[in-house]
Amino acid sequence: MGYLRALRRDLTIQLADVHAASIKTVFFGGGTPSLFSPAAFAELLEDLSSVISPDAEVTMEANPGTTEYHKFEEYRSAGINRLSLGAQSFSNIQLERLGRIHAASETIESFAKARAGGFDNINLDLMYALSQQTVDDAMFDLSSAIALSPEHISWYQLTIEPKTEFARRPPILASESTVEDMEREGHALLAHAGYQRYEVSAYARDSHQCLHNLNYWTFGDYLGAGAGAHGKRSRATNIVRTSKPRQPRLYLADPLATKHHRLQECEVAAEFMMNALRLSAGVSFELFTERSGLPFEVIAKRWRALVDQGLVREERLAATPLGYRHLDSLVQYFL
Repeated sequence: MGYLRALRRDLTIQLADVHAASIKTVFFGGGTPSLFSPAAFAELLEDLSSVISPDAEVTMEANPGTTEYHKFEEYRSAGINRLSLGAQSFSNIQLERLGRIHAASETIESFAKARAGGFDNINLDLMYALSQQTVDDAMFDLSSAIALSPEHISWYQLTIEPKTEFARRPPILASESTVEDMEREGHALLAHAGYQRYEVSAYARDSHQCLHNLNYWTFGDYLGAGAGAHGKRSRATNIVRTSKPRQPRLYLADPLATKHHRLQECEVAAEFMMNALRLSAGVSFELFTERSGLPFEVIAKRWRALVDQGLVREERLAATPLGYRHLDSLVQYFL
């Protein structure tokens, strides 16, 4: 497969200066990775074998409408140990509105097959505030997900992205008060079922937080390989963001083509806060200096002003319950 060859070539170059066993997580996402054969994943993980930690979290995203192509136990044998199923909704009407190719029954069937195939760490992706969705509808979706008892649930609000079909033909969305009701009831329902909210849209049972995403939120480094992939690398004197061509044909033509953007000081501080404040517990002041390379004094005046407004905590980089409810506005303060 041409794409697999390009991906392996891309990784080979990027891994040249990576230390042994230093990669703690691997995430196969974007598009529909489950269309790759288990053998292809085995090849990629073999390429990573010298740099990946023995207990690394290895996640594969899967669309319930495509999971019939290969057996879950084969993915598990290939080295995938965490699965993320894109359920999105348990309403067939909503799935059709979202343009999904699967039915709600296929999510339930795929989940059962994954459990039978040996997966004991599964995430379900769900959206709320969908077109014409009521609070009861949203709670039905959450209850249906909870009934399957996954280790992790990602529950996030539908957003209209530019240049998408929804942007061209905006759906009828829930009112702000309805969204607030959904969130209040949803958070209570998840908490009652034993799911701890550790990030804006992430809930986990029994310490099954997504380690890969936690690395993002704590401003860690990561490699990005494949069409449209992004990466972040910290050097002695700067932090560089990388990106690959979005279109597969352009990536296939030159998998080594990479755009580099060196972050300016103001960008580093803003990006750190944009990520860290998503965590319900936040992070320490020391981590800001460690990961950004900047002294806390760079943001101290702005932080103090937010403390005085009751939006952030005084003893660590974290939002208060009030600030967490208005996170987008809070983050704007650092942009």
